[in-house]
Amino acid sequence: MRVHKLTFAALAVAAGLSLTACQNDDGTGQSDPSSASSASSSGGASDQGGGKDSGEQGTAAGTGSNENGEVDKCRTDELEVTAADRTIDGDGEGTVAVTLKNGGGRDCAISGHAGVDLKTSEGALSAKRSGEPADTHILKDGESTYFGVNYPINESGGSGVRITGLVVTPPNETKSVTLDWPGTGTLPVTDGSGSPVKVGPIGGIGQGG
Repeated sequence: MRVHKLTFAALAVAAGLSLTACQNDDGTGQSDPSSASSASSSGGASDQGGGKDSGEQGTAAGTGSNENGEVDKCRTDELEVTAADRTIDGDGEGTVAVTLKNGGGRDCAISGHAGVDLKTSEGALSAKRSGEPADTHILKDGESTYFGVNYPINESGGSGVRITGLVVTPPNETKSVTLDWPGTGTLPVTDGSGSPVKVGPIGGIGQGG
């Protein structure tokens, strides 16, 4: 009986050593905690063992995608907004091109029409949408898109309405950016029947494009 007991004990020790060696060989000992943490931070990929799924979710997060795999909208604080005169000589109206450059370090989506207000000597003047269709644009980090602001040129010979600034609010945002007005300095006086200033959709600048 003593011989049998010693044999069983030896087998138990050998089995324990074998199990420890297996754990060290496949690397599950130390890597499990970090894998679990990474998977948890990427939305529960730990159920999949931290394989292909967790890698794909990491890529989505890096490119600005949300948990549904959709690219999040471009936010005002991520956009560098500039404006330049793009009027063509001989045209009956002026054109200002507004550039929106993505500097947020991630991809973002932008579509529709920006809000545009002119600061004038007579108060704020809101631009109307041009009615052109608007497509969705995905801006990678560092890429730009544009839209145009069209306005009547003052050829009345009078002083007109002096423009003192341009206020731009990116689509689906509430935070605005105030810029210097790069176009002609005045607008003709109107009868007040509607705004003479038009704003085009994101992705096109109209004349001078």
